[in-house]
Amino acid sequence: MEKLWSPWRSKYIESFKSDEDKTKCIFCQMVNFDPKDDNNLLVDMGEQTFTLLNLYPYNNGHLMIVPKRHTNDFSGLTREELTECFEKLQFAEKALKKVLNPHAFNIGANIGRVAGAGIEEHIHFHIVPRWNGDSNFMPIIGDVKVISQDLAETKSKLLQVYSELKQ
Repeated sequence: MEKLWSPWRSKYIESFKSDEDKTKCIFCQMVNFDPKDDNNLLVDMGEQTFTLLNLYPYNNGHLMIVPKRHTNDFSGLTREELTECFEKLQFAEKALKKVLNPHAFNIGANIGRVAGAGIEEHIHFHIVPRWNGDSNFMPIIGDVKVISQDLAETKSKLLQVYSELKQ
């Protein structure tokens, strides 16, 4: 499959950096966001982590769990951070099953640029819902991935299910 050049992604990532502070990372700026705000993709805020929809998803419902503390060092995560990351991954799996009913999941982290990390300075974990046939002719023949559900609609459904599951 050929690579799709996407300069808009870099522009998006750079848009989170102010002129005064070009070193502040995109995830660190989200720590104080409110999941109820329609102007962001957050679906959950924990003590040590937050969960958000990926703006550039591999599939519908692609979520990321991000430690609040700025680090790219997996082995340096505290026990509390690591525990909450994996608890939030389990919670996300339950919520995604209720909202999207996928057949399977990919779960992991890209640590370092060579491993595919788009935001390498702040570790984050992905959970990607998968369905039989989600690699159809579009990515195979057309080198295009179709995401069939609007992010705002997915966020709304996830917020509702997250609320129900927390009760």
